[in-house]
Formats: sequence, C-alpha cells, structure tokens
Amino acid sequence: MKFQFKQVNERFFVTLLRVAIGWHFLYEGATKLFQTDWSSSGFLLHTSGFFSPFYHWLASTPILLHTTDLLNIYGLTLIGIALFIGLFSRFASLAGALLMILYYFAYPPFGNLLMNSEAHLFVVDKLFIEAAALLFLCMYKERGYSLDDFIAFRRNRKPLVVPEPEASQSRREALQNLATIPLLGAMGWGAVHHFRSYGADVMSGATIQVKETALNELKGELPKGKIGMHDISRLVAGGNLIGGWAHSRDLIYVSSLFKAYNTEQKVYETLILAEQAGINTINIGFASNPLLAKYKKVTGSKIKVISQVNPQLNNKELSKIGPDTNPALYYEFIDKAIDWGVDIVQVQGNWCDWLVRDHKLEVIDKMLGHIRKQGYTAGLAAHSVESLIACRDQGIIPDYYMKTMHHDQYWSAHPREFRFPFEVDGKEYLDHNRFHNNMFCLFPERTIDFVSKATVPVMGFKVLAAGAIEPKDGFKWAYSNGADFICVGMFDFQVVSNVNTAIDVLGNLRRERKWYG
Repeated sequence: MKFQFKQVNERFFVTLLRVAIGWHFLYEGATKLFQTDWSSSGFLLHTSGFFSPFYHWLASTPILLHTTDLLNIYGLTLIGIALFIGLFSRFASLAGALLMILYYFAYPPFGNLLMNSEAHLFVVDKLFIEAAALLFLCMYKERGYSLDDFIAFRRNRKPLVVPEPEASQSRREALQNLATIPLLGAMGWGAVHHFRSYGADVMSGATIQVKETALNELKGELPKGKIGMHDISRLVAGGNLIGGWAHSRDLIYVSSLFKAYNTEQKVYETLILAEQAGINTINIGFASNPLLAKYKKVTGSKIKVISQVNPQLNNKELSKIGPDTNPALYYEFIDKAIDWGVDIVQVQGNWCDWLVRDHKLEVIDKMLGHIRKQGYTAGLAAHSVESLIACRDQGIIPDYYMKTMHHDQYWSAHPREFRFPFEVDGKEYLDHNRFHNNMFCLFPERTIDFVSKATVPVMGFKVLAAGAIEPKDGFKWAYSNGADFICVGMFDFQVVSNVNTAIDVLGNLRRERKWYG
C-alpha cells in the first residue's frame, strides 16, 4: 500500500507539473494566434545577449521572420496541447525546453535589465526554471496521467472473459489518463471568456521588451510629491498619444499616425519603460480606461491612473441643464471610472471650461463632491484660467488643479490681441491670426498669477504646447512658474530623455511658489 500511495502521489504531481506548463504554452500560442498583427520582430530586434546577431538575422530576413512567427505561434500551441493531455509528452517536453532555451538566450539575465519590473534577476529566471522542469519531464520515467498511457493500455490490452481485480484497476487507471481532456475544455472556456473581456494578451510570451540601453542612460531617480494620499512622480505620463489626440493643427494625418504607431503592444512597451524610468502615474481620457485596466491586470502594474471624467451630456445639451436635471448624468462616468480601478478622478478640462462659460458651476461642484464621497481624490482641470478663477471665487476648490501651462514664444501662437477666453476646444479658424488648435494656455501671465495663489497642488499640462516647445524649455517654464507636477504625452523613444530632462530641471530650479504636495 505504501508503494502504491507513493506511486499515485508521484503520478499526480508529475501530471500537475506537466499540465501547468502545457497550459502556459497553449495560452501563449493561442493569444498570439488571435492577435492578428503579432510578430516576433520587436522581440528579435531588441535582443541584447551574445547570440543577438543570430536573432537580428532572423528579424531582418522576411522569410525567416515569417517562419519564426509561425514556429512561435503553432509551436507553442501544439506543444501546449501535447503537454496538457499527455500526447507525445516526452517529445513535447524536449521541444518545449529547446524553445525556452532560445527565449532565455535572447535576453540572458547576466546583469542586464529585464522586462520584468518586479526584480533584476541574475542567471536564473522563469525561462530557466521552466526549461529545467521540461527537461525533467523529458528524462523522468513517470509520465503522469496521460493520453500516451491510455493509448499504450489500449494497444497492450488482452481480451479477458472474467475481469480480474488487477485488470479492473488498470481500466480505471486508463480512464484516469483521460481526465485532463475535460479539464482542457473547462480551462479553454475560461480563456475564451477572458479573451472576450480583454482581447488578445499582447504581453504573452517574451513579446514586450524595454530598451535596456535607454534605461542605462537614466541620470538618477525622478522626484515625487503627493496629491491627496498618493505619491506621484513629478513627471506624469499624458494619455493623448495613446488615445490619438494629436492637436496637430492642420496636419490631418497625424492622429492616424499616432494610432497606427501606438498599437496595444507599443502602449504596453511605453508604459513598462515609463514605470522603470520612474514615472508612476498616467493621466488619461475616459475612453482609455479599458486599455489601462487591461494593462494593469495583465502586467500586475502598480501605475497610478488619473481618469478624466465629464457629465453624460454632449456640448449642445449644456443649455438644458437645470434644477430638474437628473444628477446621475453628472456621476455616471465617475462611477464607471472607479469601477475600472482608477486611483484619482478629475473633471475634464474642456468640460470645466464649457460649464463655467455657460454659468453651470453647480455641476462642477456636484461632480467634485460625488468623487470625494466615493473616497477618491478629486481634481479639476481647465484650459482657460478664467474657469479656475470663477470656481475659486465661488469656493469650489478641488484637491488639486490641472492647468495648461506654457509660454507663447513659439511660431504658431496667434497674436495676443486675437485671443479670447474659452476659445480652446471651440471653433477653429482659417484666419492665421485666430485660434486653430494651436494654443492651450492663452494668457500665460494670468495663469502664473493664479498658480502663485493656489493653495493646493497644481499639475501643468500641455507644457510643450502639443509639441511646439522644446522639453527643456517647457519643463523649466512650468516648474519655475509654480507647477508641482507636469503631465507630458510621450512616445517610447522619448521617455528616458524626458525623465532626464525633468531630473536636470528640478535639480537646478529656482521658483518663488512653495511646493505643494
């Protein structure tokens, strides 16, 4: 009995190990298969190990790259199925180990930074461990409950007139070898449900890699401050480039270009790089909440998300707002953002402007109150400084302000005498002397004066006037004129440079306003 108990335990744990690894392979392969634009190109091109010339060669040859993609997708899928149900399991274990070794030597953990933001691993990482486990399964005599054993039983079965106890036990054991098949179906159903909720997992496999050389160029640690109870990096990532809002004046192709470049995979790469560089917060438009929720779920990221919210109305319905308006219209997007798992909720800048312009300040007050009642930090953004002044004068003070903060010394800024309050997000004129999506802080001196008197933290945004001002110039102007934090949209190749610029500016800064937060 002791021997049988030991044998059963042995079979069970070998089965558990094989099935677990099989599911990992199958899920990796299937998600690549469902992600129609998946390619191993980025993974291969960014390799940094001593075998990197080999991987670069694979990426630079179209036929080889296509073959590599197919081998990744179908190799992972077929190996996963074979391991899960125990079919040709020794061969599948060996093939899986070889695949893990190829992944391992693409980014060998010999002192370099890895994609994994949880730790800096040396020599032994999860690829190493999984390859070792697969080699163990390949060499070990016990195969666990498997289809291989069921097939072997069927081949070797001899017809018996009267079932012997041992034969009956063998049949039961043979049927147990089929147990992983319905388990595969159940887990597959769960994966399909997950896929319908979140889409393809672009983090699957060794697909996402940050640029190690860029991270090695960091000049230090990015300073942090506080908004409410949250520790926030002084440089916050903006969400416009992710959402495709380019503010590109009359360059009509730029928004499409942003969206084409910032695929879900590229967004993940950018966010991972930003977090490793010290940016721990992102400010996003409401529409980007599902993407950020998925990113945090898939990667385990702790990045803080500030979500912009607005009433569930369109701009034309503002005039209809009155005492009888259902308050739920003001709160629905707030509640949905909270359901998405955001950390801070902020009234959107253009809506603040419109509500103040149309004398609906009570809506702003109610929205801020609702955010706070849910236990969340409440922010208030604006493009027009007149909006924030009006709210302040009515005693409507948020937990922090977010205000466009940039100077007007750049070519596309239209003349001061033709600037009017609340024209940002309004009509775009063909007259070069009027607003055409080209300026966001219309009266810099008034903004500086307002910020200097603010008694809560201020986050400056559009500090580069949507790409018209150099980062060093824009960062310095915003910080020196009172911004406690700045929010900047950036592509992946700009992240480390922007962090270094912020570190340099903050390290040599003179400002009169004390730091809030």
